[in-house]
Amino acid sequence: MARPLLYERRVPSRSHPNLPDPRRSQPADQEGPRLTVVMCTYNRADLLDAAVKSVLTQTHSDTPPFELIVVDNNSSDATGKVVARLAAADPRVRYVFEGRQGLSYARNAGVGHARGALIAFIDDDLRADPDWVAAIVRAFDEHPDVDVVGGRVLPMWPSPPPAWLTQDHWAPLALADHGDTRFVVTVENPICLIGAGAGRRTMFDAVGPFVTDFQRVQDSIGSLEDHDFILRVLGTGRRGLYVPGIIVRAAVQPDRLERTYHRRWHRGHGHFHALLRSDLVERTNIGTLFGVPAHLYRQALHDLAGWARAAVTGKDATAFLHEVRLRFFLGFFRTRLRDFLGRPRRERREEISRTLRGIFRRGTPAAPPAGRAS
Repeated sequence: MARPLLYERRVPSRSHPNLPDPRRSQPADQEGPRLTVVMCTYNRADLLDAAVKSVLTQTHSDTPPFELIVVDNNSSDATGKVVARLAAADPRVRYVFEGRQGLSYARNAGVGHARGALIAFIDDDLRADPDWVAAIVRAFDEHPDVDVVGGRVLPMWPSPPPAWLTQDHWAPLALADHGDTRFVVTVENPICLIGAGAGRRTMFDAVGPFVTDFQRVQDSIGSLEDHDFILRVLGTGRRGLYVPGIIVRAAVQPDRLERTYHRRWHRGHGHFHALLRSDLVERTNIGTLFGVPAHLYRQALHDLAGWARAAVTGKDATAFLHEVRLRFFLGFFRTRLRDFLGRPRRERREEISRTLRGIFRRGTPAAPPAGRAS
């Protein structure tokens, strides 16, 4: 049985009240596109041309009719002019402006204007493979029982990556490769597929929009709007599908090859996980201490010891992996501690007392892999 998840939403009507239905304004005799691609962008006019053209130049013979909505999330550069030029050359391109800052606001605006029964997402630093659209639609046609599909996000390196940047460190780069075999995604195996994947319009109608509490705003990092959304989808009993043939490629920015970026990302990721309160992270047999589930302390001690061993033996990539997990813990701890200190003193004393009693009675349970990207 699927465990109940926070933020799950169900609505009885066909369209969620926070998502305007563009079909109401569409002429009855006009057949809309099969798929809508939503590309959200903020101050990346220099990347837009290549990203948009990669979507438009789909060459597979089975490519269905589709549209591309570019959502300008309050950019101050030449984004509007770039999209206007691209739209003038190809009527499939539509421009939407969303002045409220944040990726969730932008995506919700794109979904609200989408005319397709299938809605796909792609970032402005990604490049779609020539059969990307066809592969998405084919996956839905072959698997009518799934509501969301996604695949690989492979790197386009600006220069050879440093030796420490192994696949274990791909999460801050929004890269993903789960192998060559299709598999079903459920609440027990909640692989995130949304960032460069697609869902049925009916899925959005049922679970609602992207939540704005966990979104990336401007150039912030480590956000969890995708993870929160997929948890809500899977929490309703819906299923996803990983399809290795659905491929986009990420133009990795040079600053993301620096350790500083990865440290910031994991610290931010810990902060957003503290806000998310997902069932996987919150689950504990003992309780919480300063608002932090007890098993995360065990994981932090494990990573501290692992960092020391790897540093002494010269295993740089392994040492850095333990370090960034510790930074995840610190981001999580700082956010929960602020919340803990804002609670009444009696509640704080009771929580500490309960947790200490649990430790002496049961011992600390094994920890899940905290700090890894979803």
